[in-house]
Amino acid sequence: MKKFNFHVKPIGLLDMLHFKQMVPRRRAMLQSGSLDPITSVYAVNRLAQSMHPKRQKAVVSAIIPRRDANTYVLKADKLAYFRAGQYVSVKLTIGDAVTARPYTLAASPARALEGEYEITVKRAQDGFVSDYILNNWEVGTEVTLSGPEGPFSYEPIRDEKEVVGLAGGSGITPFMAMARAILDGTEDFRLTLLYGSRTKADILYADELAAICAATDKVKVVHVLSEEEAEGFEHGFIGAELISKYAPGTYTLYICGPRAMHDFLAGELDRLGLDQKHIRREFVPAPASPAYFKAYTGDASRVYRLTVLALGEERTVPLRADEPVLTAIERAGIAAPSRCRSGECGWCRSRLVSGQVFIPDSMDGRRLADAGAGYIHPCSSWALSDLTLEIFPE
Repeated sequence: MKKFNFHVKPIGLLDMLHFKQMVPRRRAMLQSGSLDPITSVYAVNRLAQSMHPKRQKAVVSAIIPRRDANTYVLKADKLAYFRAGQYVSVKLTIGDAVTARPYTLAASPARALEGEYEITVKRAQDGFVSDYILNNWEVGTEVTLSGPEGPFSYEPIRDEKEVVGLAGGSGITPFMAMARAILDGTEDFRLTLLYGSRTKADILYADELAAICAATDKVKVVHVLSEEEAEGFEHGFIGAELISKYAPGTYTLYICGPRAMHDFLAGELDRLGLDQKHIRREFVPAPASPAYFKAYTGDASRVYRLTVLALGEERTVPLRADEPVLTAIERAGIAAPSRCRSGECGWCRSRLVSGQVFIPDSMDGRRLADAGAGYIHPCSSWALSDLTLEIFPE
């Protein structure tokens, strides 16, 4: 049997004195301590609250006019820090409607440390919210925002050092934040940006992009015009051939633009042979009608009834079949929670008590457990019958 030799240090005089004095010393410390109640908010909780606030207030401090769009600089004493590529949800009351819209932050995160955000609002066809903002916001307008949201940001552990960005129209805003962050050292990667616009006049942030490219070799911008041919510009649509022409050997692909752009790229990306982990897509808002989706079999001309249960109260409101359920809730002046409006974030998660809805696969961001338990995301659900829905206001 193997023997083990243990060497135990003998207890010395100093050790004995230490143990003897331990109890009186602790009693003295307790008696000298403050009798004031321990704070209920710990420092780590204050930090988390400052970085992930439910609501922020800011004021429009400057407006930069652009073609069919305005850039708004929002100022406050303190604004939450964010990752380049994230968005904030703007809370609005327009007439009787209570609604919200996500807008990507276009400034470098470093600007948040100075109490500034920047968003760009482009006028959309039949744009209920964009029309309101562009027609009504002026310097001094008070704005209510959510905290920064969204996973569309660079992650060094997951993403390649080389990033290829595909932007269309106002989808340039997250890439503006990334380019600016690269320029000021907040982010460290190389960005090759293919930016699609209809004409040269439609390019948003043209001067700012040119200045960034002149200041750093880490950002390269290739402008692609679909309705105009011009020297120094690519012509057509952003597809596999154009991506391969400018992409480095190994890269991560980021995509942000209108739904039509995402649909066109769906077939093009297969030709690139990229792993799915190297393809990042920004949220795509709901289309104008569910008939956009081939799987839709309902009647978009119908008007149903929606019964909303919230915090013990009940209301019944009209529900148009051609609009997401969330829109009907907001039009009725009910303050429903929402963020991305694309079926992804889960902020508007609600319980479908009765009725049937259409949820396209491409916009079904529910957890499997929620889908099985009868929960839906109203921002990406369309009515197929009368509905009863329980919502959970903030």
